[in-house]
Amino acid sequence: MLVRFILATMLAFSTTLGASSRDLPEGVRALDGEWVYVEDRTEGRAKEQQGPNMGPRVKLRVEKDAVVLVRSDGEIRLPLDGKATDVVRTFGTSRYRGQWKDGAFAYESVPVREGLPAAKGIIRWKLRVTADGMLASVVVDPPMGKESVCLFRHPKDIELPKPAKAAMSDVAWLAGAWTGTRGAGGTTTIEERWGPPLGGSMLATSRTVSRGKMVAFEFLRIVERDGGLVYVAQPGGRTPTEFTLTEVGKMKAVFENPRHDSPQRIVYELSAEGVLSASIGFMKGGRPQRFEFQREAPGKLVAPTYHHSTSSRPGKPGKVGNSLRTPGCSVRAKIAEADSCCRSGCADDSA
Repeated sequence: MLVRFILATMLAFSTTLGASSRDLPEGVRALDGEWVYVEDRTEGRAKEQQGPNMGPRVKLRVEKDAVVLVRSDGEIRLPLDGKATDVVRTFGTSRYRGQWKDGAFAYESVPVREGLPAAKGIIRWKLRVTADGMLASVVVDPPMGKESVCLFRHPKDIELPKPAKAAMSDVAWLAGAWTGTRGAGGTTTIEERWGPPLGGSMLATSRTVSRGKMVAFEFLRIVERDGGLVYVAQPGGRTPTEFTLTEVGKMKAVFENPRHDSPQRIVYELSAEGVLSASIGFMKGGRPQRFEFQREAPGKLVAPTYHHSTSSRPGKPGKVGNSLRTPGCSVRAKIAEADSCCRSGCADDSA
């Protein structure tokens, strides 16, 4: 009797699941999963202005009658029948509405203002899965706003770069203490300390102290692997993120991971004058954020020079201040940026 009941239950579940799949419009299920930014395909956009229009990482979950936006601040369920979903946040309420149309999932976010029409702040998205990946079209304040188009792919579908042949001796120039101060009156101190090459590795710790309190730390290492080098970052001691050495020079090292959301590229370079520069950015386009440091003098902290660069989106200044502390802290900073909400840039978290 019990066996019969179990079999009947499994059959009922299987039938329901099959019906749910058949009920979905063709192509909707392909949206399911995580997508990582690959390149900006907006027509006429300058290379330095390029960047993701939905944030560097997008996560979608497809249900039997809806597409769910999985975000850092919660989930937004968009029924395929166009039914509205109101999302209440501290800065106001946004009304989401989506539908499957002409082989793409289109949805919009409209600010809800009591007794007043939404004049500004409307955002419209269109997601279409192609053989090349997911094309995301975003328009802010239509019809006046310009359309941006970006390509996203599942991480497993992104080709990894070819590693450069190198040994630890090729990056030995990075060894030492790189420190400085910043903020009004030098209230924030920064330190990133690299040990010398030993045992096929270089280890480092990074620490940021503001007004006498540690506000961030990171474990870093460069290790030899298969005839090349791998840069490993653990912001806050969290899960390691690896970047493969793809280019090496006398005083330059480039590490890349196109399957990571942001940053995807980290560059260290030491000038003849002894200035260490570090930049982080995407694999294609955008204007990398660049920083310069001097080696710590005995008994004295030297302030690093911060180059304010515009971000990959027009009108959005590059993040400095507390968002980016040292070259090694780039992973932590960019993960935080990917989780943040911004109206006209990271449109997946913008409404």
